Amino acid sequence: MSIRLSMVSHGQARLANQFLQDLAGIPEVAELVVTENIPDAPMHPPPGLTVLAHHNPLPLGFAGNHNQAFEGCEQAFYCVVNPDIRLPINPFPGLLAAMQDPTVGLVAPLVLGPAGQPEDNARRFPTPWNLAQKLAGVNDGRYHLTPHSDALPVEWVAGMFLLFRAQAFRDVGGFDAKFHLYYEDVDICARLWKSGWKVMCDPGVTVVHEAQRASRHNFRYMRWHAASMARYFGKHLGRLPQV
Repeated sequence: MSIRLSMVSHGQARLANQFLQDLAGIPEVAELVVTENIPDAPMHPPPGLTVLAHHNPLPLGFAGNHNQAFEGCEQAFYCVVNPDIRLPINPFPGLLAAMQDPTVGLVAPLVLGPAGQPEDNARRFPTPWNLAQKLAGVNDGRYHLTPHSDALPVEWVAGMFLLFRAQAFRDVGGFDAKFHLYYEDVDICARLWKSGWKVMCDPGVTVVHEAQRASRHNFRYMRWHAASMARYFGKHLGRLPQV
């Protein structure tokens, strides 16, 4: 079972090259698509991979970049990974085991922070009610998962590491490129569930996220976040699938 893997660098060559080193000796990844969204330092993929390189003349959003990287995919699986992910061990055998259920369209590992603490990469769908609870500090919507527990269906998983069945990604038309940044992952999970595909998180498989969060206080990113939230609610509010 072979995988096309897509990684996008936004001037993150140092992190990207660390991730690319982690790919050495991982046989499940047959093709690597590296997208330079802005001009960057040289990338150094491990030998033995088929490498497809994109150098965008103008930056694209998360959805546009990964849709572009999927074009022409003939592999059975398609993996979207951020460059600040590290792979202490090969996560793919465990994730592909979840794909033995032919109704699973997307599976993600449990994402850990650098100190080993579980992050909140599996969550319940946003609604005005649970967003109000989150602001009040009552409930942030996460699934409270621990490493080495069993795989389970979840409402949505965050976009830093997503392994799709290529047919499922194709069936829903990929990411919605009208989301420039934020909520693309929530939206595609909602559409997968609505189309009859399961979304899973497998805490028995872990990766490490060296999170780069400087953008969260940038006004431009805050504006994108608000616009994406409005688009998401316009598409799905009152029409969310029951998981």
